[in-house]
Amino acid sequence: MPSIHPLSVVSPQAKIAEDVEIGPFCNIGPGVVLGSGCGLVSHVVILGNTTIGKNNLFFPHCSVGIQPQDKKYRGGTTRLEIGDNNHIRESVTIHLGTEAGGGITRVGSNNLLMVNAHIAHDAQVGNNCIIGNNAMIAGHVQVGNFVAMMGGVGIHHYVTVGDFAYLAGYARIRKDAPPFLKIDGADIVRGVNTLGLERAPGFPRDAIGCLEEACRKLFYGKEKPIALAIEEVEQNGAHPKVKELTAFLRRRNSSKNGRYLEALRQV
Repeated sequence: MPSIHPLSVVSPQAKIAEDVEIGPFCNIGPGVVLGSGCGLVSHVVILGNTTIGKNNLFFPHCSVGIQPQDKKYRGGTTRLEIGDNNHIRESVTIHLGTEAGGGITRVGSNNLLMVNAHIAHDAQVGNNCIIGNNAMIAGHVQVGNFVAMMGGVGIHHYVTVGDFAYLAGYARIRKDAPPFLKIDGADIVRGVNTLGLERAPGFPRDAIGCLEEACRKLFYGKEKPIALAIEEVEQNGAHPKVKELTAFLRRRNSSKNGRYLEALRQV
């Protein structure tokens, strides 16, 4: 049987694996599914239709599966899904999806969510990400894999953050953040996330130099329209990772506010 502290309130309808450990002053709702190996230190609230995978550790005062902060939410049976091996630190908040936004908020696996981070309704967070203290991910945001997001970052709703992006502390991300690059301030590109790419398992080492050269041409060369710079980068058989970067930029530039997902919104 799960180890449940007598000072916690756990709904008998919740589905909890036999080896889960729940500390004192926790509140687990009837729609919750907790996978094997999960641990709740204390004062953890998990409500809503929330499905949580294996080996996740929840620290004090985090609130998971709470109703979204969206006036359009009407109490529908929306969901939250969390993968495996995540560390969710103190006072983190992760909200359910909304009826009009796809209905599901997702957090992948092997992520570290630091103190007071917020993941809003209908956001989609990938795998192997670091989300720093006080980072704020707004509704409908999509975060890729291996993203490093430092403390105090604020991400506008409907933004897409590409794989291996590095968002510097207190960056204000209002446009789609390209993969492989370092972003600072108000959407300012500071170069390639070289250290992150060197550390990434399986990332092709020959791509790093190609990305650095492409970044110079795209953002630091002679002043020219970005569409023309993309064509010049691609014209001589660019590396597949460079093509991935330029495809992202083309998609971003196709939208009015630099947020491709916003152009797809229905309401």
